[in-house]
Amino acid sequence: MTTLRDSSRPRVSEPTPRAEAVVDLRAIRDNVATLRARAEGRPLMAVVKADGYGHGLVEAAAAARAGGAEWIGVAVLEEAMALRAAGDTGPMLSWLAVPGEDVTPAIAAGVELSAYSRSQLAELLGAARSLGQVVHLQLKVDTGLNRGGIAEVEWRELFADARAAERAGEAAVTGLWSHMACGDEPDHHSVPEQIKRFAQAVALAEDAGLRPGLRHLANSPTLFTQPGAWWDMVRPGLSIYGLSPIPDQATAGELGLTPALTLRTSLALVKPVPAGQGVSYGHTHVTQRDTVLGLVPLGYADGIPRHASNAAEVWVAGRRRPVVGRVCMDQFMVDLGPETTVRAGAEVVVFGAGRSGEPTAQDWADAAGTISYEIVSRLGGRITRTFVGLDS
Repeated sequence: MTTLRDSSRPRVSEPTPRAEAVVDLRAIRDNVATLRARAEGRPLMAVVKADGYGHGLVEAAAAARAGGAEWIGVAVLEEAMALRAAGDTGPMLSWLAVPGEDVTPAIAAGVELSAYSRSQLAELLGAARSLGQVVHLQLKVDTGLNRGGIAEVEWRELFADARAAERAGEAAVTGLWSHMACGDEPDHHSVPEQIKRFAQAVALAEDAGLRPGLRHLANSPTLFTQPGAWWDMVRPGLSIYGLSPIPDQATAGELGLTPALTLRTSLALVKPVPAGQGVSYGHTHVTQRDTVLGLVPLGYADGIPRHASNAAEVWVAGRRRPVVGRVCMDQFMVDLGPETTVRAGAEVVVFGAGRSGEPTAQDWADAAGTISYEIVSRLGGRITRTFVGLDS
């Protein structure tokens, strides 16, 4: 079917984005290369779950592959299948399926799956039988996080079930893995305990006859703080996006990383406000002098944390400007100062790499009392993603 354009109607151009997350794919590529070098030749699994931590699932995965990532890791099956549909045919692990979820498309697409209970293993084997295929598995053990992963009291049974499935020609166990609870606190007592328990899990798996070629425990903070926990592969997430996983100990720059995402918009309004006036809901900020306020057209519906009200800063006209008053659903206010010459339409950098002095995602995390993971991964759908740095 051919649709004809009515030439009498004016041509509509693409609107300028109200707000834009600019993602530097070259930075992701280079961060991955830096992390691979740190891992001293071990394979690297780049974790791109949650839309690539807000950086774009497909684009982040491609940049990670360009940086040398042998593996891609995702949480849910939809992410894995989206990557396969986009043309990523490389090794990939997905680890968060729920009971009854249809895993057959993932098995057919060659996605490796994680089993962290005996019942889940049985479901995965049943799905593989329905396809007449062997399912490739990486078993997840709980070594102290007490979240996902099979409990220690059931390790032997899971390993025995998995080995029986291998003997029956129904499964191939390619990996064994776990996740750290306090990897960003290297002096926490749980760190050596988990490393020890993982070694015990490896020994039990081998006693059961399993020979997983990829034993992995090291997430981003563990990659920087615990070389003895690197095993056969490292599994960084946050750090591939250039953010420090150990901000209390080292900045991104000190770790050799470059933040990949800059969030920017423009001032929607600039207005004079006299001294003694309350600003935004609840009047939690009162102007102490005659000043000029600027309205930033982003809010908590876009992922701007409300807890950063009266605490965070943005970058406008070469200076940091404080957020004043409560962050609202679609907008927040900043104090431009009484002598400002800034006008509506001026660029606002909410956060970026920090090279010019602009706030970083870590600065916003500190202001909101949270972690940088949350700042970048919660950015909403009203923000346009623009990708730069590598050919599409």
